[in-house]
Amino acid sequence: MRLRTKLYIPLFIKRWLPTTLFGRSLLIIILPVAVMQIAVTWAFFDAHWQSVTSKLSEGLAGDIAWAVQSYEDDPSPAAVDKLAKRAEDSMSLSIAFQKGKKLPTSHRPSLFAALDRSLQNALEDRLDNPFWFDTTRYTAYIDIRVQVKGGVLQIYALRDRAYATQGHIFILWMVVATMLLTAIAILFIRNQVRAIERLADAADAFGRGEDHDFKPHGAREVRQAAQAFMAMRARIIRHIEQRTALLASVSHDLRTPLTRLKLEMAMSEPSEQLDAMKGDLSEMEHMIDEYLAFARGEGGEAAQVVDLSELVEGVVADAERTGAAIETEITRGLEARVRPLAFRRALANLIDNGVAHARRVKVTTAERLTMGVETGGVEIAVDDDGPGIPEDRYEEAFKPFSRLDESRNQNEKGVGLGLAIARDMARGLGGDLVLARSEMGGLRASIRLPG
Repeated sequence: MRLRTKLYIPLFIKRWLPTTLFGRSLLIIILPVAVMQIAVTWAFFDAHWQSVTSKLSEGLAGDIAWAVQSYEDDPSPAAVDKLAKRAEDSMSLSIAFQKGKKLPTSHRPSLFAALDRSLQNALEDRLDNPFWFDTTRYTAYIDIRVQVKGGVLQIYALRDRAYATQGHIFILWMVVATMLLTAIAILFIRNQVRAIERLADAADAFGRGEDHDFKPHGAREVRQAAQAFMAMRARIIRHIEQRTALLASVSHDLRTPLTRLKLEMAMSEPSEQLDAMKGDLSEMEHMIDEYLAFARGEGGEAAQVVDLSELVEGVVADAERTGAAIETEITRGLEARVRPLAFRRALANLIDNGVAHARRVKVTTAERLTMGVETGGVEIAVDDDGPGIPEDRYEEAFKPFSRLDESRNQNEKGVGLGLAIARDMARGLGGDLVLARSEMGGLRASIRLPG
């Protein structure tokens, strides 16, 4: 039996982790490298640098202890001069006696406190006299002072006699190597992520019905995913074309007998029964038009940036010619990227729905606002004072052929495709169609489009 374990990551850590594939891939590479560099640096300082520095500090402390002992054996000026010359020639130490001086009371901390501690410990082990040293005043020397009888013995020693100075070079190389590896990782990861981003852009463009020039590239797995997407896109396009051709053929075939029936009715004697038959034929023709419009969608029309005020006013004017009374509140200068014919058909469907179920209908266009701030998008709203739709049935209203009436009365005009067509149009442009309660008391249908 195979057991599966799930790695648990605390929530407070997840909040700081990157959310993009690029960030996560970079973290997978950089984090182990950084941990390795820190571990190597720590091991180097602990096992090598500190050890070498301690040995050097002990050697320097021994030489200083010899110099102090030699001075105390013979503190005469001649002996001091001889001691200074011997220390300079043999141990590279510069020694001077400061008569009547005292040790300084202030001490400036060093950047590398651990190295100062090594020298401190070494001098404490070798010297019984009070001492003071400074490693920050000079770049190449260390100033060491020892309190002796009659004054202070000041000693200048080369820095590399107390510290392993090459350790800083090691740290520099570690940092440079890390930066170089990070740059190379960013370059390669960015190239791989760009291929996935282009695949996502192609899928998004296809969802909006746009023709996106896309060629598979990148890693083998990414190319396989891209080729699978292209094959799926071709199958979907072929299916839509076949469905549209089929419904177009059916529509054409049905129009022929409908036309013959209309001609026969036009030549018949007027009667109530004949008027009823003409009404049925008109309803059948309207249903066929809606079926074909739903199947056709907007795939054959290119999107373009248009002036919404002119487009909306044209749709309203067409509706008013049928006898509908429509109020308008149109903002001038609004532009959006739409498919004009599909947009006109969708907006006309929304207006027709409002006219069919209400006495007052109002069409409004405005900049889209989110939390009181303009987002750059536009919103076209159709309000009415009709009975509206219950909020729990908003999603059901978008289903094709849904009429939201219990009796499914087919004598009522429409086949339940108006909202489905309108939402498909809006989503195909990167927007959406949402329903809400209108301030007029009925339903508000809002087409929201990106700017």
